[in-house]
Amino acid sequence: MGVNGMSFGRGFMLIRNYVAEDRDAVVDLWLAVFPRSTGHNDPGTSIDRKMAADDGLFFVATDDVNVAGTVMAGYDGHRGWLYSVAVSLAFRRRGVGTRLVRHAESELTRRGCPKVNLQVIADNSEVVAFYQSLGFQVEERISMGKLTGE
Repeated sequence: MGVNGMSFGRGFMLIRNYVAEDRDAVVDLWLAVFPRSTGHNDPGTSIDRKMAADDGLFFVATDDVNVAGTVMAGYDGHRGWLYSVAVSLAFRRRGVGTRLVRHAESELTRRGCPKVNLQVIADNSEVVAFYQSLGFQVEERISMGKLTGE
């Protein structure tokens, strides 16, 4: 489960489940890709929490040497969510992000998920355009959040 290969320029890109050996590369990627992230989104803590959930919905794209991208998904039985879709600058515009999103969607669909949601920072028009190209639509909703334990 969770392995999907694709031709990639002169090489091969593999989408597979995250493993502990990916940790440093994923942390570095997220720090580079999500510079505006807030404290509760600390990469190491986020990885630990996701692995504790043990749901098999954390994927990396790799060329067998480098982690090129990530996606985490979640499914609560009602809606699926995509989180931490990140592609290294060195691998952008090569289909890595598209393949990661499609892979996560496929895994969610296989689990019976009827709809996938995601959140994008409102002024990130390039990322909004990327998701629109994959069929996502802006919905008239208000996103609300609350930090717990405070």
